[in-house]
Amino acid sequence: MEYNYLGFDINIGKSKPENIVHREVACPFCDVKSLKNIIEIKNDMILLENKYQVLQEAYQLLIIEGSECNADIPDYTLEHMQELMHFSINHWLNIINSKKYKTVLFFKNHGPLSGGTMRHPHMQIVGIKNLEFKNMCDKRQFEGIKIAEKNNVVMNLSTKPRVGFTEVNVIMQGLNDIDTLAEFVQIGVDYIMNHFSVNCSSYNLFFYLIEGNIHVKIMPRFATSPLFIGYNIELVPNNLQEIAKHIKQLYFDKKTTKHLSVVVFYLLNYFISSSASSFSGGTGNISKSGLLS
Repeated sequence: MEYNYLGFDINIGKSKPENIVHREVACPFCDVKSLKNIIEIKNDMILLENKYQVLQEAYQLLIIEGSECNADIPDYTLEHMQELMHFSINHWLNIINSKKYKTVLFFKNHGPLSGGTMRHPHMQIVGIKNLEFKNMCDKRQFEGIKIAEKNNVVMNLSTKPRVGFTEVNVIMQGLNDIDTLAEFVQIGVDYIMNHFSVNCSSYNLFFYLIEGNIHVKIMPRFATSPLFIGYNIELVPNNLQEIAKHIKQLYFDKKTTKHLSVVVFYLLNYFISSSASSFSGGTGNISKSGLLS
């Protein structure tokens, strides 16, 4: 088994602010005028160097997702979500292409069980000098039950989860359909945070570039199984088909349902008008809206 070890500066770690649990702590990301080492601002999204470089032999960046401190991915308009993914992924790929680091991580922590410390929505990019990416993931962890497919993007429910239980995967072939990727990631996060079978307060997003394709893992966070911690055993639930069906019904079948409702509506009005015509000697009329006039 391969292991990845990375140094962590405890003294810097102790100095980091935390307001996920301690809500009274002021949010430094809201005080934009005081932010330092800003690299780029686009609308209300900001890329900057992480003030707290706790990881040794690494370069840490932050992406502030917007100006709303208490918002998160399910709250965003689709347009903002797509802009955020374009902005973030482009910077992530630029750092990969710079060849300065053996591995470049791109991830998001949200909630008290995610490993994060700041409530304000943000993502992180970390360039690591001495760790090989090949030891960090397995393509089999992205195999799963297909939920949806659009253009070059597939969403599935992992049958070989990385940690265990329920993990949503979004896989984009190539690099040219970030809009659909953003749409599917937003759906996955919304499901976990608002429609999951148990109340979920925390999640992670992990992005991987594998053989030229972007893979995203959406992982709800709870207390981690001791079988995984102690023995590297990933538990696979026996209701994955039910969960996949539920996601389809909530987000992808509703368009069909809406269309069928419209069809039924017009058919019903047609039969009502036909019946009225027969009773009135054929004088009933259907208006442009399909209703009796």
